Amino acid sequence: MKKTICAAACACLMLIQAAALPAMGPLNAKSAALYDSSGQMLYEYNADEALQPASVTKIMTLLLAMEALDRGEVQLTDMVTGSAYASSMGGTQIWLKEGEQLTFDEMLKAIAVGSANDCAVAVAEHLAGTEAAFVERMNARAQELGCTNTTFINANGLDADGEKTLTSAHDLALISVELLRHPKILDYTTIWMDTIRNGEFSLANTNKMLKSYEGMIGLKTGYISQAGFCISAAAERSGMTLIATVMAAPTKEARTADVSSLLNYGFANFAPYTPDLSGKLNPVAVRLGKELSVTPVPENAGSLVLAKEELAELTTEVQLVDAVDAPVEKGQKLGSAIVKSGGEVLMTIPLTAANTVEALTFGDIYREFLRVLLMKEHN
Repeated sequence: MKKTICAAACACLMLIQAAALPAMGPLNAKSAALYDSSGQMLYEYNADEALQPASVTKIMTLLLAMEALDRGEVQLTDMVTGSAYASSMGGTQIWLKEGEQLTFDEMLKAIAVGSANDCAVAVAEHLAGTEAAFVERMNARAQELGCTNTTFINANGLDADGEKTLTSAHDLALISVELLRHPKILDYTTIWMDTIRNGEFSLANTNKMLKSYEGMIGLKTGYISQAGFCISAAAERSGMTLIATVMAAPTKEARTADVSSLLNYGFANFAPYTPDLSGKLNPVAVRLGKELSVTPVPENAGSLVLAKEELAELTTEVQLVDAVDAPVEKGQKLGSAIVKSGGEVLMTIPLTAANTVEALTFGDIYREFLRVLLMKEHN
């Protein structure tokens, strides 16, 4: 429901906000995007250009791993065996040996913290049998999420000569939004330093902004010479989580500067908004019910991220039916709350019955009739 609300509202929100927002300063990267954690786009720069993401590829590998965990297909304590192919990976790695076993938990830690290419392939093989089969899942999931400029060719983003994993800042933002729907991922992406192999191998997070940027909670950095410096960065402040994706920055410092600019822009100019319906939802009369009325409640009200200057201009209109016939089912729609900015509808929240109200039986009606009749005789 929350996804639907945000998707429907996004276009008109940007139109409303465009005139009020200050301009974003120049960026160093070829492509960038700023989203909130519900999937609402706040800013984009050349965000649909297909570029190489390097190790930011691993956010999709981590997403499929989190989804497999949620479905019960794998446990954190399961042992994952390194194959000859997985152990042959170059780049950042933990020097996984053929036949070596680590828990799924340690593998995820090595991927998220140390950007281990060998562990990314080992996890892919563990979940799908082969890396190629896992890549098919990656591409299918990307399509499901609405990614239109993404083609994965491996599980780690370590492209060989002549190979190109391609995605866009926009698509990386969509994948990152979905990854953050799994709170467990933050147990890994927020780790600064840790160890695996019973403390024998140290890991240091490749995302140094965990220490330098207030509220940083992840997600993944990437670099290969063909791709430049890339990142999907998420930060949380004052109840709002923002995602900044940067691709093809010329240096590590430029990448950090761009992410800081994007997130600072978001936190300075936007704020989360949840409609306050307290005192606005009057009980709805129930005809021929065992209760005289039923209380309406908002269903999945969710929240929007809005330009701060727009908050004072918002209005909320409550539309409820005058009465409803019994029986009433819990969750039955009774009306809507409509949030507007000027004449634009930003959000429509279904208002539903808080509880079930049973219909009066013939016996109930007959007893009530007798009660009223007796009261009249006594008077």
